[in-house]
Amino acid sequence: MKKQIFAGAMAAVMALSMAACGGSGAAATTAAASKAEETTAAAESQSGEEKKAEVSFETIKPGKLVIGTSPDFAPYEFYHIEKDGEPKLAGFDVAFAQKMADDFGLEVEFATMDFDGILMELQNGSIDLGISGFSPDPERQKVFDFSDIYYKGGQSFCVAKKNLEKYKGFEDFKGLAVGAQTGSIQYGLAEKNTPDANIIGLPKVTDIVSELTTGKLEGAFMETAVAEQYAKNYPDLVVAWEVPYDTKGSAVAVKKGNQALLDAVNAEIKALQADGSLDKFITEAQELASDDANVYQGQLDENGKVKAESEGEKTEAAETTGAAAETTKAQ
Repeated sequence: MKKQIFAGAMAAVMALSMAACGGSGAAATTAAASKAEETTAAAESQSGEEKKAEVSFETIKPGKLVIGTSPDFAPYEFYHIEKDGEPKLAGFDVAFAQKMADDFGLEVEFATMDFDGILMELQNGSIDLGISGFSPDPERQKVFDFSDIYYKGGQSFCVAKKNLEKYKGFEDFKGLAVGAQTGSIQYGLAEKNTPDANIIGLPKVTDIVSELTTGKLEGAFMETAVAEQYAKNYPDLVVAWEVPYDTKGSAVAVKKGNQALLDAVNAEIKALQADGSLDKFITEAQELASDDANVYQGQLDENGKVKAESEGEKTEAAETTGAAAETTKAQ
């Protein structure tokens, strides 16, 4: 604004100078300056109206956008341990949600929880949006509204690398333990594709990976980007094949009937796709998630710290690390 006032003052000085010379250009200069001020004012007014339209919806907490997410789903959402040793929520969805809140002129607040609790909290009105790699399948759409697809992904089936040649198709898993995250699309895919298997539902993807790498599960269903990330970090885990699925992609979950918020989210997705921001977010998240030594997936304790491992978990982790080391040597 200071620059605009200064420019206006200079225009006035120039106009008076030209008037003293008796030139006809004085009137034109004055008119041009006046026109420029009108244009600037109109642009500011229009910008203000657009901003107002962006936040024409109500949120659970005034001035905040509360996002429900499950931080065990790298590269979508996870914790990265910073140089000071503190865990920081990170990932593709986290960057997307932060940018969206910024553009809405709101402060973002993340409510972390197990995946199967997010939609329940959304239904109860405890959060504004659910952003955790949700696939907008027909059953979910009966209860919730979903945004446009913001990331096109897929579904995959994983096995231990040593078993890649052993299993050729879903029919080979009759009577065997197959894992999937509780309340997820992947659990439904397990029921559809391996109906004769012993399907084990686990609350966190990290639990599934642990069970798979230690031989307690023979196979597991995962979202493709997540499966590929785990395969990078765990050399004894491999993506066996793609799982057929009609709805390929992730969308934001919105409480049914909140059309104003849904429209705002869709407009934001369109803008971030157009300027390349979403592609940038997923690339950065994948790079950060590859820093396996500083990645934590799961809930923090009541003090906001990484939960200490139990003796059983330590033993299991050691066994997994040992198996990974042996695999690396064999390669």
